[in-house]
Amino acid sequence: MEHWLLNNFLTLGLAFLMTGILIPQILVIAFRKKLFDGHDERKIHHGAVPRLGGIAFVPAIIFSVLAVIGVDLSGHSRAMMFALEEAMVPLLFLICSLMLLFLIGIADDLIGIRYSAKFFFQLLAAALIIAAGVWIDDLYGLLWIHILPYDWMGWGLTALVVVYVVNSFNLIDGIDGLAAGLAAIALGFYAIVFYLGAAFIYSMIACAAFGSLLPFLYYNLFGSATRGKKIFMGDTGSLSIGMVVVFLAIGLTNFTLEPVSIGEFNPIVMAVAPLLIPMLDSARVFLRRVRKGRNPFMPDRTHIHHKLLDLGLSPTAALAILLAAGIIFLLSNVFLSPYVNINIIFLLDIAVWTVANIMLTRAIRRREQRLQKDLYV
Repeated sequence: MEHWLLNNFLTLGLAFLMTGILIPQILVIAFRKKLFDGHDERKIHHGAVPRLGGIAFVPAIIFSVLAVIGVDLSGHSRAMMFALEEAMVPLLFLICSLMLLFLIGIADDLIGIRYSAKFFFQLLAAALIIAAGVWIDDLYGLLWIHILPYDWMGWGLTALVVVYVVNSFNLIDGIDGLAAGLAAIALGFYAIVFYLGAAFIYSMIACAAFGSLLPFLYYNLFGSATRGKKIFMGDTGSLSIGMVVVFLAIGLTNFTLEPVSIGEFNPIVMAVAPLLIPMLDSARVFLRRVRKGRNPFMPDRTHIHHKLLDLGLSPTAALAILLAAGIIFLLSNVFLSPYVNINIIFLLDIAVWTVANIMLTRAIRRREQRLQKDLYV
């Protein structure tokens, strides 16, 4: 186990180093070519800020994972050879899907593309990981369903989950550090679970993605726009990180992990718990837009971070609240899963989220009355 722990730290360190080298170079190119994030009523930043930080993620993840694997194989590591027997095909198809979303993300960040085109490539990325054998075939009691009777049901559900989660991270990327912070929480959790469960290649992937986020968070949260040191991840980053996260989440449902066994923790709960904030928020916003007669795919200012800002909180305070909420959802769901039925757990999650949003909306309405202007529409 110590060997794999070292591999995890090496992978994380290499991804951290590579992203830390790439982001300053991306900033230089962005300012020379004037590639900045546009302004509209949804944006809260001021000054010229590039949105190309996510370009560093995929190269850093692929390089760090493959470099550590290559070093191990060059030393004829039998442990690595054994681990790759099961994980090689999923790893290769994950790289293919990442490259696909990486390219479509760059195109969207530079020139903009229609959401229908993004959906098409997300479905294609989902098809790639399904082809690798990473797909949902057991719901472990969710909606009182266990093993799915037909493979095509699992394929369709997996495609839907991939598109949903990837877009959830894309949509919640609205204030500094939020999408990256929530992704880092999920990736850190998955890295630990896969390591304890002896799915070591998956743990390395999680560590690589986690390491790639750390330098970005520094520039995103603490970089000065006036000094040309601030950067956003853009669609390139949110689509890529979302893909890694959902790949690991689905992969978690495919393993009987020891000592984190199915008898102790429900795999679906462990897979979904770190993703509840972006998933619940996206579902709420989508349903609200439909109820209001709006295009559900067109952006607006109705996400949970917008509500906290409309309440008068600073972006830093809103970020802290949402990251804390993400950790609380994660820990409470995982620790309840051995003792409480999965359906009750998720109903409690939805109830808590619904009540919290109702309370926020009422607080915003009271603030609107005091200020005599519309904030949340």
